[in-house]
Amino acid sequence: MVQAPAPMGDVQLRPAPRPPLRVVLAAPRGFCAGVRRAIDAVTQAIDHHGAPVYVRRAIVHNLAVVRELEARGAIFVQEVDEVPPGAVLILSAHGVTPGIAQAAEQGGRRVIDATCPLVAKVHREVVRHHRDGRHVILIGHADHPEIEGTLGQLPPGAADVIASSSEIDALDIPPAGKVAFAVQTTFSVDEADGIAAALGARFADLAGPSGSDICYATTNRQAALRAIAPSVDAIIVVGESFSSNANRLAEVAAAQGCESVQLVAGPEELDWSAVEGRASIGVTAAASTPESSVSAVLDGLRARFDLAIEEIGSPIESAHFRPVRVA
Repeated sequence: MVQAPAPMGDVQLRPAPRPPLRVVLAAPRGFCAGVRRAIDAVTQAIDHHGAPVYVRRAIVHNLAVVRELEARGAIFVQEVDEVPPGAVLILSAHGVTPGIAQAAEQGGRRVIDATCPLVAKVHREVVRHHRDGRHVILIGHADHPEIEGTLGQLPPGAADVIASSSEIDALDIPPAGKVAFAVQTTFSVDEADGIAAALGARFADLAGPSGSDICYATTNRQAALRAIAPSVDAIIVVGESFSSNANRLAEVAAAQGCESVQLVAGPEELDWSAVEGRASIGVTAAASTPESSVSAVLDGLRARFDLAIEEIGSPIESAHFRPVRVA
């Protein structure tokens, strides 16, 4: 007896196989010690003082972190005059000018300074250079809050900000003048080296930092990205578009010759046309990006591809900063 064919509605269709994709994770990536210290300052202040706790500007440049802290009871403001008298106010990791710090203290506010110790080190350097009679050149981006805070350590006109070697000729400083330079902690290592060399060629009496101003985390993440870039077809940097160190990572990837470089805060921002047809993708994350955002991007890739994930480099960083006092 011949068995009748099954009705079409009973046919079990197998899902189409997902194309393979090799994913190379750069290590280290994500949170640095300064970012963890700043976030811990907010959570511990809420635990100790109770909600709400006010924070001037984003504690770190990541919206996922800000939203999580808001859910715990943090209120983010642009300026200190938005904070009620007597409230707890936290200053962000990027540092502030002395004037802002003084204004924060008014009205009986309890002020907690979460400035990254490496940023505070640059503040001390530029003050010392100015005291020694040197004009200070800051290598960095003029609109970044870290540069604004560093400039504020000096009198008006005592410093200039440049972001490229091409800006050196426009400086109104004689070649024989006493000059010093300092660098934004999240700047590109390669670009900073090039600008410093050009300053040395221009000014005979040039002082600089005893060691690199660029923070260890920025240096490590840029080096890790350079290590994986030659072995992949494209790069995804997980971070915010307004994060300096995230943008520098994207620039480093492009400088390594990567044809496709995406900077995304999460999987919803991925340009899938730049991923389709690739055999391998490198993934890294800015120093202000939580690992949960990296995991979300990987989950987004996993939904479309059969992933083979490997990690290159060492995720272990030994730097540790003393916690911010919140009591």
